[in-house]
Amino acid sequence: MSKKHKDKGKGKGKGKHENHDNKGKHGAGPGSGASSVAGEDGQEGHFEDTPFPYDEKLERKQYEKALLALQIELRKLQVWVQEQGERLLIIFEGRDAAGKGGTIQRFRQHLNPRHAPHVALAKPTDYEKGQWYFQRYIAHLPSRGDICFFDRSWYNRAGVEPVLGFCTAGEYRQFMNQVPNMERGLTDAGIRIIKLWFAVSREEQTRRLDARESDPLKRWKLSPTDRISAKKWDEYTVARDRMFYVSHTTWAPWTVIRSDCKKRARLNAIRHVLHGLPYAEKDPEVATAPDPLIVGSAQALMPRDEDFDMLSLRRRE
Repeated sequence: MSKKHKDKGKGKGKGKHENHDNKGKHGAGPGSGASSVAGEDGQEGHFEDTPFPYDEKLERKQYEKALLALQIELRKLQVWVQEQGERLLIIFEGRDAAGKGGTIQRFRQHLNPRHAPHVALAKPTDYEKGQWYFQRYIAHLPSRGDICFFDRSWYNRAGVEPVLGFCTAGEYRQFMNQVPNMERGLTDAGIRIIKLWFAVSREEQTRRLDARESDPLKRWKLSPTDRISAKKWDEYTVARDRMFYVSHTTWAPWTVIRSDCKKRARLNAIRHVLHGLPYAEKDPEVATAPDPLIVGSAQALMPRDEDFDMLSLRRRE
């Protein structure tokens, strides 16, 4: 699996898995098993640990055609959500420059924005710091007929905050104890939760951060903590895996999206959402299962208890 897949077919960037001829054979949906592959040494490993599977970029025309078809399906999904009074919460998490915001933009591009809010909260105020940690997010949860897109979420306390020292060990431990039951309460109340983790490689993250710094039109995306966070790659990896261990549940599982290629990440994130929901008039030729080389379960990334120290976020020697 260390060899990359050459793109085949008429369109440049079209690999054998992008035709989705293997529908339903892989577990990329909620509660599914982990996507694993065998390396050259015969050992099983998570698909995220392998080199990115496509050498060539996805051709723009091919991408735009696929995106438009998926966005038509998203409109059908929104109509279904509104008519049935559904409440859908989609959480986008990942390292800095992983492609979360751009993917949300493509999700929402042709939706009614009144019922598809993009929630990206600033750092908490002094007043909010005195509240229950989850409290400021509660007001932004979906009402009936809404699809809410959380651009980062309460999971800041599982990653950014402990790694950069923005919360205490006690606050971190309290969050990790509370989050599974909090989300269980939301799903028991009828809110559907989809949690997406965008996995970018270290090299690609560095390239994107450099591009933000050099491009005056992108510089606003570069926060003061981005470079600091990039230097703490290993600490973020451990924090991510511990987060998966605690919060990858049957009622709110995590799905990993490999995002070194933004176009493939966007298309397959949308496919994952559409494929897993029973909306009306679904076109099965469009709302296919996502590419298993791009999308997989977080299950295989979860650590064993003996491998981790909960408070230090460091692997035990």
